[in-house]
Amino acid sequence: MEILTEFEPGALGEVVSLHARHYARHWGFGTVFECKVAREMADFAARRAADDLVLLARDEAGIAASLILDAGDPASGPRGAHLRWFIVAGRARGSGLGRRLLARAVARAEAVSGGRAWLTTFAGLAPARHLYEAHGFVLAREEEGAAWGTRVIEQEFRRPADPPA
Repeated sequence: MEILTEFEPGALGEVVSLHARHYARHWGFGTVFECKVAREMADFAARRAADDLVLLARDEAGIAASLILDAGDPASGPRGAHLRWFIVAGRARGSGLGRRLLARAVARAEAVSGGRAWLTTFAGLAPARHLYEAHGFVLAREEEGAAWGTRVIEQEFRRPADPPA
């Protein structure tokens, strides 16, 4: 498994496809979700800065995982860096890949935002929630919504700043 830290040609489309196929199959998400992922990833890629972190795991079948730490998201404010587009393909689940990518993102958040980071997800993703909590994220907000085109219990997790040493 190779970990890329740059977008290579076609990578954006592969990440969007990975998300769209997974969430359609398991949660019934449709075109609204796919458009949201594509639009927001394109916006990020166009404004990407040095403090941001792109992690793309690639194997012989293509992109097997992605995780982006968007340190400059204009919507972040005091919440810190925005953890986005974190997904591990079924073929790589259970390998520890997601844990390794998240550890790298948390280390970057420590460097660029004092450890503060946040992410949005939805209720029902127990393995992901366990992983987030193991890396210091806590549930900050939960409410029913349809931001992804399907009604779910939307959640925001935040990782507070690390205490001074």
